[in-house]
Amino acid sequence: MRILIVEDDADLARQLKSAFKDAGYAVDVAPDGEEGHFLGDTEPYDAVVLDLGLPLIDGVSVLQKWRADGKTFPVLILTARDQWSEKVAGFDAGADDYLTKPFHTEELMARLRALLRRAAGHTTDTIEIGDLMVDNRAARAFVDGMAIKLTSHEFRLLSYMASHKGRVISRTELVEHIYDQDFDRDSNTIEVFVGRLRKKIGTDRIETVRGLGYRLLDPDAENADT
Repeated sequence: MRILIVEDDADLARQLKSAFKDAGYAVDVAPDGEEGHFLGDTEPYDAVVLDLGLPLIDGVSVLQKWRADGKTFPVLILTARDQWSEKVAGFDAGADDYLTKPFHTEELMARLRALLRRAAGHTTDTIEIGDLMVDNRAARAFVDGMAIKLTSHEFRLLSYMASHKGRVISRTELVEHIYDQDFDRDSNTIEVFVGRLRKKIGTDRIETVRGLGYRLLDPDAENADT
């Protein structure tokens, strides 16, 4: 999943970016409301962590602009403002959750995982497709109970496809959701990652839909249907 952090405290932003990347996310950071609004308006994020007291444009205004433009990604407000009126303003602007500083990073990540689960229609951090299990909390995957070794990009790809299992996902969509903004994006590498995943999880789990993209399937269920 790809996350945007809009935070003007450089030390905190670095801390959060490191924590989310360690957990298997692609992460972009914006240091002010103007850049944050631009990135959220032009890039397909799965969720956003948004400060309120931002330079140039405040967080509530940024959120209002996103929602007015039809952006539906989950937004978690992270701020030192803890008055109830500030929380009401944040929720009224379209926030999905609200966490005040100081905070524990583990709680922030748990809240964000909950928002991502809700957005994808899942109830837990683990996704099961037949005997394949993807654990988004631990950033690990298992086949028939055995852990498989994945690189960070391989896990991001598998996690995104698992969250949208059964749906055809284009290369462009995969590129947009598994790479950071600064990464040299090349849709041809998706084919390489898919090939590696097939070797690790089974060649019949990822279907190539010619001209459209890829689909993650439960091969046993597919065989039963036929």
